Amino acid sequence: MIFAALQRPIFTRRETVARSRYKIFEDDEYAPYFLTATTVNWLPLFNAPWVVDILLASLRFLQMNGRITLYAFVIMENHLHLIAAARDLSKEIASFKSYTARQIIDQYRDQGATSILQQLAWHKRQHKQDREHQFWQEGSHPQRIQGVPMMQQKIAYIHNNPVKRGWVDDPLHWRYSSARNYADLPGLLGVETEW
Repeated sequence: MIFAALQRPIFTRRETVARSRYKIFEDDEYAPYFLTATTVNWLPLFNAPWVVDILLASLRFLQMNGRITLYAFVIMENHLHLIAAARDLSKEIASFKSYTARQIIDQYRDQGATSILQQLAWHKRQHKQDREHQFWQEGSHPQRIQGVPMMQQKIAYIHNNPVKRGWVDDPLHWRYSSARNYADLPGLLGVETEW
């Protein structure tokens, strides 16, 4: 069970991410975390199916190569939520965000999407001198799953996100989520439903 590792004292951990109060701790190997990744300035860039396809393909690649275990996900118009675990989750999420940003920005360039590229340049943080555009907001606000009740609460939150937004009446009707996986129906990504 993944929750056996959660019994260790939390005050002895060394931090690996220090930009905010949200941290992934390096001795939490394979501990599940609730994560949120948001587009810069909350731009609704996931309304384009090809953008979502890049996100899904990247997550699928990480899964197929044993780099990440996914327990739940939802992709909304400007952010996504995951419950995930990995040997080095900070590194894998950074890799996911870097790769997807590069792929999406390159595709916008190929399409001549000047308006979107201008927005991604305008909202780029000043300290990011190594790039012309910024796609993702910094950080992923990781919250360590502390046990079964928290896992259940976060999964329900993830799956009900589109319902709360008024886009669907039933979580099973939202294509870009793991709600169908938990109902034993085919989903767009495989997820671990046994935890």
